[in-house]
Amino acid sequence: MAGAETSLSISEAGGELRVGIAGPLTVEAVGRLDRRFREALAASPRQVVIDAAGITALDSAGAWVLRRTSDAFSGRGIEVRLDGLQARYAALVEKAFVPEPEAPDGENGPNPLIRVTARAGEAMFDMARVGRELFGFFGLTIVSLLSLFTGRTRLRFVALVSQLEYVGLNAVGIVFLLCFLVGVVLAYMGSLQLERFGAAILTVNLVGVSILREIGVLLTAIIVAGRSGSAFTAQIGTMKVNQEVDALETLGLSPVDVLVIPRLIALCIALPVLVFIGNIAGLAGGAMIAVLTLDLTIQQFLTQLKGAVDLWDFWTGMMKAPVFAYVIAVVGCHQGLQVSGSAESVGFRTTKSVVESIFIVIVLDALFAVFFAEVGI
Repeated sequence: MAGAETSLSISEAGGELRVGIAGPLTVEAVGRLDRRFREALAASPRQVVIDAAGITALDSAGAWVLRRTSDAFSGRGIEVRLDGLQARYAALVEKAFVPEPEAPDGENGPNPLIRVTARAGEAMFDMARVGRELFGFFGLTIVSLLSLFTGRTRLRFVALVSQLEYVGLNAVGIVFLLCFLVGVVLAYMGSLQLERFGAAILTVNLVGVSILREIGVLLTAIIVAGRSGSAFTAQIGTMKVNQEVDALETLGLSPVDVLVIPRLIALCIALPVLVFIGNIAGLAGGAMIAVLTLDLTIQQFLTQLKGAVDLWDFWTGMMKAPVFAYVIAVVGCHQGLQVSGSAESVGFRTTKSVVESIFIVIVLDALFAVFFAEVGI
């Protein structure tokens, strides 16, 4: 039996627990050695080293035991290091699934309030971890941009033009259509309410201010986050699955310089242009409703619009666009680089990218609104 040839040594010295495995770690060996693995979990060292250099064969049962042992120690805050594992077994250990223990049922189970509180706490810690990772990646992009501007790295011009076509030119149609329809809805619903007070002409003011200051840039950013941000994650994630990112690193190239920076710069250029187009489309939709339902001429609409808005209404919206573009690009590329090597991970990270991008964009838009109100703009 293969399991009879497998040996397990456990020793502890100087706060380090060393678990040495020699021979094939297969289902037969696991059945014989599982109790000793569980006995090792009772120790409380500062560090655990699992010496896997002697493993000559590994199946899913052996990978499960290695993963269970590692997760059990790391879950208690103990540093775990897996040494010497052959590269061909690494993916099997990484994909080994250790189910969470089921919560006890009945009267001995935790109070529902405690469960809800625990989940809320886990969610807060997860948000803090994601925020820390995003902030670190944001700093990495800043360093890469500084290297680009100082001439230490070069810009991939072909990649930049390709991304400009995808995130900019190809998005004009959907941005124009949706902003136009939102302008139509906003003007129509606003006119219905303002007509009750004999102030239907103020519909032009409503459309002009809301489109230029808030709705144009916010709606365009959400469209771009769903369209281009998700594409960034899917593209880079697929490259990660196909080990193309690893190949770039092997060639001595930085994935941030090659993959992230062209997308980031392209989006920072394209989004302000798309916002301008979205503003024009939203105003055009409002003008159409004003002409059809309020019996205004185009000249009257433009005259009322000129008196209702000023340049700051236009620029407060436009100033947000590069910030939103940077956030969408950073989140999308960061989630793409976090893909762990499976098609399921690509889908999960793509969904997470869209949700995080839209959430951060809306939060930033609210902060901008408060700031502009405080400074009197």
